[in-house]
Amino acid sequence: MKAILQKISFLILCALLLCAVLPGRAAAGFEIPGTCQVQTESGVSYTVKTLDHEYGGNTYLSLRDLAVVLTDTEKAFSLEITKNAVLLNPGEVYTAVGGENDLWEDDEMPNVNLRRNELKLGGEPVNYYTIIMMQPSGYYDCFMMAADLAMILDMEIKVPADGFLEIHTQKPFRMTPAELEQAGYFCGVNGVVVGDATTGEIYYQYQSGLPWPIASTTKLMTCLLTMDAMAAGQVSPEDLVTVSEGARLLSVSSDGVIPLTAGDRIPVKDLLLGALLPSSNECALCLAEAVAGSEENFVGMMNRKAAELGLSQAVFFNSHGLPVYTQGPVPAKLQNRMSAQDMFRMVSHLLNVYPRVTEITSLKSADLESLGLEVRNSNPLLYNLPEVTGLKTGTTNKAGACLVTSLTADDGNLEHDLVVVVLGAEDSVERARVSGLLAGYALDAFWEGRGDMGTGTGLNSGELPVHAEAAVDWILKTAGKY
Repeated sequence: MKAILQKISFLILCALLLCAVLPGRAAAGFEIPGTCQVQTESGVSYTVKTLDHEYGGNTYLSLRDLAVVLTDTEKAFSLEITKNAVLLNPGEVYTAVGGENDLWEDDEMPNVNLRRNELKLGGEPVNYYTIIMMQPSGYYDCFMMAADLAMILDMEIKVPADGFLEIHTQKPFRMTPAELEQAGYFCGVNGVVVGDATTGEIYYQYQSGLPWPIASTTKLMTCLLTMDAMAAGQVSPEDLVTVSEGARLLSVSSDGVIPLTAGDRIPVKDLLLGALLPSSNECALCLAEAVAGSEENFVGMMNRKAAELGLSQAVFFNSHGLPVYTQGPVPAKLQNRMSAQDMFRMVSHLLNVYPRVTEITSLKSADLESLGLEVRNSNPLLYNLPEVTGLKTGTTNKAGACLVTSLTADDGNLEHDLVVVVLGAEDSVERARVSGLLAGYALDAFWEGRGDMGTGTGLNSGELPVHAEAAVDWILKTAGKY
């Protein structure tokens, strides 16, 4: 009997170990290896290795294979790839390392994850999502989505049939929202608006009138009310704000960004930088308490400002955008919300009244002297497009991944602020990609409509309310980046 029990125990233990091992191995096999045929204007067809990330059709292409394909074209590039870093140099000659344009080995099963590896374009850091893996040759290869490479090299990529790509190196990359919508691309987002904040002209919108949770893009309203208070002389950048117990508790929670201690005194300028760049929820709460005395009073100001601006779908419950739970045996989970159209209208007001706010939101990093910290901007497009000047990221489970992007474009008479609002993307990967595609479209639409854009109705920096203008100067100088 004892021997039987021992055998049963052994079998149960084996079963438990098997259950523990198998999910781990299955979870690691996210990439599906494959190939496609790629052809340039030369007419020669090349085999390019691919990896489908998590789902079939979510395809990333081998950069080493593509480097060979583009050799002797206007879009040639060289590559240096290590375990977690890529240096891509446009216009340089690629040196093959072996294995390029070959089929996958029969026993190759990639065990890698999609991540934002360190990627430099001509020596300058950019933010695109890539997959890096080691080849049988011992060299690393990097896999990138075709659309991202098309944006980087500004070349046209067409898909005439499954498993086949055409690259037109002499044609610039162009992708209109109408094409994307027809292909179902925007099924992965909640709402979109692309337009000129200076003139109010809308270039494109998708589900723009429906209200959606907006996560940390809420902080743009917090910034607007803080700038209003500065313009009125009610607060100044050097005013010291005492950190409340509520702000301390928020900073030590799972949603905390910057560690704060109750009773500490932090200048408004550092709180504004903390809220806008790394998206500190605790800094936003401190600003609300500094401007209105309490977050409850500040939320009242937020909703009154929304009504004043005609934001018909906007409702605010807090200053930072995290969920708010109601009291009761079955608490409701409330989130700040507005439509993409409302967001465009609010951001247009912010940029027109306080245009120099983009000098803050375009900072890639800043020094918070009072806290002895350097913070980095969470906006990925600041690294990818030179025209980008801000503005704000946001993410919660319900809101998805949101990004409000501002870009500058000059028509020869006036500098315009273009705005791209993307609410509710599936994740940060898609948030960056769809925002990048639409930012490129916004610039194209601006230049194609040049001469019909009007002279604009926004205030230039010389017309900034005097206290707010001085405040921006002070913030930039003390951020150590001015």
